[in-house]
Amino acid sequence: MNLALWITTGLLAVVALVGGASKLFVPKEKLAATRGGEWTANARPTFITGLGALELLAAFGLILPAVLHIAPVMVPVTALCWVALMIGAMITHGRLGQLALVGVNLAYLALAVFIAWGRLGPAHLAG
Repeated sequence: MNLALWITTGLLAVVALVGGASKLFVPKEKLAATRGGEWTANARPTFITGLGALELLAAFGLILPAVLHIAPVMVPVTALCWVALMIGAMITHGRLGQLALVGVNLAYLALAVFIAWGRLGPAHLAG
């Protein structure tokens, strides 16, 4: 169980890192021209970069507390925050009719739920 949680957490952290870095460092116009990034066309640049910063924080929050043994409860808390983020992403992509991306977001949400459940229950990280 612990190994499955670590693998899942690592995968989700990579997703958060790539998504956050792209929102922080890729120009809005280029993001808006990519598949799945159409929502950025009508978003404020500060919202996009703020979301990118939150995703980067999520990547670190999923891994560092457990690795450093400092406030390991932050791992499932971060996973639950990711659930909220994915609900927003599903609503956004749903409004644009991007059902395939809603499915991708649902998969990320499921990974986060698994991490939160596992780290709060059967394989909790002792502090």
